[in-house]
Amino acid sequence: MKIDEQTGRKIQELQILEQNLQNLMMQKQTIQIELNEAANALTDLKKSGDEVYKIVGGLMVRSDKSSLLAELEEKKKIFELRVSSIEKQEKILDEKAETFKKELSELVSREKKQE
Repeated sequence: MKIDEQTGRKIQELQILEQNLQNLMMQKQTIQIELNEAANALTDLKKSGDEVYKIVGGLMVRSDKSSLLAELEEKKKIFELRVSSIEKQEKILDEKAETFKKELSELVSREKKQE
């Protein structure tokens, strides 16, 4: 079956959309790992005593527990926002991909009828 120019462009656009979706999913997975690490650190920090340490570069430095809690809470919020943002982008790209798939299906069925 010979593919016309319009169908070829739609296929390329769909491939790009799916590649973008895959990139977003990888970013989301990375951020979710960081989010889980921050949540686990928060849990452990809340259970710990008043003497806490923070790793800065290659050094472990004594730190204030309340400031570390605030810092981790802020990190957690940022990661949650990033995950939420990526999920919104995923939804938009998913919808576009579905639209392209329907259009491609219609184009291919029309081309088959013309043969």
